[in-house]
Amino acid sequence: MATWSNLNLQNSVSPLMEQLSFFHDHTLLILLMITILVAYIMISLFFNEFTHRFLLEGQTIEIIWTILPAIILIFIALPSLRLLYLLDESMEPIITVKTIGHQWYWTYEYTDFSTPYEFDSYMLPFNKSNNNNEFRLLDVDNRTILPMLTQIRLLVTAADVLHSWTIPSLGVKIDATPGRLNQTNFLLNRPGLYYGQCSEICGANHSFMPIVIESINTKTFIKWINNMNM
Repeated sequence: MATWSNLNLQNSVSPLMEQLSFFHDHTLLILLMITILVAYIMISLFFNEFTHRFLLEGQTIEIIWTILPAIILIFIALPSLRLLYLLDESMEPIITVKTIGHQWYWTYEYTDFSTPYEFDSYMLPFNKSNNNNEFRLLDVDNRTILPMLTQIRLLVTAADVLHSWTIPSLGVKIDATPGRLNQTNFLLNRPGLYYGQCSEICGANHSFMPIVIESINTKTFIKWINNMNM
């Protein structure tokens, strides 16, 4: 999760987030090279007392600084387009979870099983918490339990106003729109707790509807869902 000393992206938990991190580093390296080149040229101009006799008209340099940025943009655009298609690719989901945004909490529905299971997820008030290991404004009373190494389809909607279901470490940010059902797919690489928050300003308590995913192994998930349906 993000901490006060973390200036980079969160550690990836899904293959899509890994690709997003690689693209971030790829683009950042190109920007760094451009910044160094432009800074070098500007500094050299400041300290150069001479004037080039072809400075006012140079066809060659104009061709270079027209073609070179186009080539650089191609090197950025091709990985970006590939990543966009990967994000929109529809996988064969094993489990479908529906989440509904409310002011100001989330409702989750597991509908793939013989007995559908549904629960509300509210933020835990920090002054009522008895556990020092809980995170302020991030922990909830009912976590979203999901199996790792399983293709999961998430259906997102809202009951009142616009919300946004976001888990940064998964690379997932999907709008919850009233009257519309949005869909995304993801896969959890490893077990753990992964935190997120509503990323669409939805009212007075917008900052108080966090999201917590608990990733567990498949056998433990089956036991959990069986216990919930009893």
